[in-house]
Amino acid sequence: MQSRDSNVQTAKTALSLKKFDWRDYIVYLAFVGVFIYFSVMLFDDGFLTVGNLLNIVRQTTTITLMALAMTFVISTGEIDLSVGSITALSSLVGALALQAGFGLLGGLIAGVGAGLIIGLINGLLVTKVAIPSFLVTLGTMGAVKGMAMWITGTAPVSIVHEQFNFIFGSGDIGPVPILLIWTLVFTVIAHILLRKTSFGRQVLATGGNESAARFSGVKTMKVKLWVFLGTGFMAGLAGLLYAGRMNAGRFSFGEGDELSVIAAVILGGTSLFGGVGTIIGTVVGSLMIGTINNGLIIMGLDVSQQMIIKGLIIILAVAFGKKAMKK
Repeated sequence: MQSRDSNVQTAKTALSLKKFDWRDYIVYLAFVGVFIYFSVMLFDDGFLTVGNLLNIVRQTTTITLMALAMTFVISTGEIDLSVGSITALSSLVGALALQAGFGLLGGLIAGVGAGLIIGLINGLLVTKVAIPSFLVTLGTMGAVKGMAMWITGTAPVSIVHEQFNFIFGSGDIGPVPILLIWTLVFTVIAHILLRKTSFGRQVLATGGNESAARFSGVKTMKVKLWVFLGTGFMAGLAGLLYAGRMNAGRFSFGEGDELSVIAAVILGGTSLFGGVGTIIGTVVGSLMIGTINNGLIIMGLDVSQQMIIKGLIIILAVAFGKKAMKK
């Protein structure tokens, strides 16, 4: 009897080892490797100082928040290329509302509301008109960017509202940057939503096999509409965080962020083809990209060289995304 129990335990152990795949943890291993590399190479340049590490957190907050929402979109098998442009428009709309005297709440509603409207338009065009999300959001990316440039004639809109700037960017609660609090709060919310709720299961089911999900009672078009509203909301909030940190709204905010956001999501372990999503992996992917950007700046690389490396990261992200699908 004891021998039989021992054999069963051995079989279970062998099965668990067989299921282990290092590719499931590639983003964590890569992040540790990148961090160690820059820690050694840039030790004398202050990479490991508390101030610099907090700067990485501050600089990646907007990418992380958008990536959290993008995880849901990509998990349904869709994509949203308009998030960078939405951040720019939302920063300007929020700044203009503050400048017009609508106060903190008015600025918040205006900025996030602009993002929600664009998210709704994207969602309706994808779900009701049946236009592929790549084409829809590619179009809105350009249109929204043009709108952001047009409403102020490319001029920045300064924000002198101290409470707004404190809450949405430049404030610290003790030694903790308020941007870190934003990141932690929405990470917890997104993780619970994806892993612990029926909506999260419906998102993954929609991306895994939309036809099967529909036959099992999942309203897949409604799910997709909600996830596009989510990216609109988070991109709008990211625009306000940009504005709060820089004390101004600018049409240039978020330029190219859609690439970093998508790379963070795919590097984190979410399948580019839907059905698989991970919030914690997304956050680690975002932090890794932020760490790389920070390290390259300290090393003195110019913007063009940073763009080359960011492009290579995206290629690697897609490659690992394909491997995940083949598994």
